[in-house]
Amino acid sequence: MSRVAKTTLLASVLLTGLTVWGVHFLQEQEHENMYKGVLRDDERRREKMRLREEELRESQRKRALYEQYQQVSKDDDVQTNRH
Repeated sequence: MSRVAKTTLLASVLLTGLTVWGVHFLQEQEHENMYKGVLRDDERRREKMRLREEELRESQRKRALYEQYQQVSKDDDVQTNRH
């Protein structure tokens, strides 16, 4: 085989190897980024739930405080929820 043919074959093998490695590397990076996105979503969901629980406790605290000063009946709750 001639020197030019050997050089061309070597260059083709190297280019193919680099291409396969590059695609594999990019797929791994994409997979890692997607996983990080799932972790961020989970953290956001936990934070939202924590805030909702705080709001519920604050609402319950306010209701208990208001009920100390005025009478609240079951009918008042039903009318309030309709509006």
